[in-house]
Amino acid sequence: MLSVIAAGGAVGAGARYEVGQLWPTGSSAFPWTTLGVNAVGCLIIGVFLVVVTEVWSVHPLLRPFFGTGVLGGFTTFSTYCADIERLVAQERAGIALAYLAVTVVAAMAAVTIGVAAARRALIGRRR
Repeated sequence: MLSVIAAGGAVGAGARYEVGQLWPTGSSAFPWTTLGVNAVGCLIIGVFLVVVTEVWSVHPLLRPFFGTGVLGGFTTFSTYCADIERLVAQERAGIALAYLAVTVVAAMAAVTIGVAAARRALIGRRR
């Protein structure tokens, strides 16, 4: 199980690295890339969980590989925390607080949208 999660994590972290290379965030800039990666990862997890729990019967290792490994490696809530710390250290506490709140709201909204869209597209079609 740990090997499967680690393999998925390597894939996800590699994808996250590539996104960071495509859209780098400067040391004094608002961390839009991290916010975007986390929101996209949450949207995908919403879709994925509907697919593997409500639509298809999948191999038992797919969920830990993709859900925990790939998406856990792709989303970067540790960088989110480091970004908040960096913004506070730069005496930009208001922006740090806004970033803290916006990320949580965006992540929750993305999961909700992913679940609703997947259910509508995949389950609604079967009725």
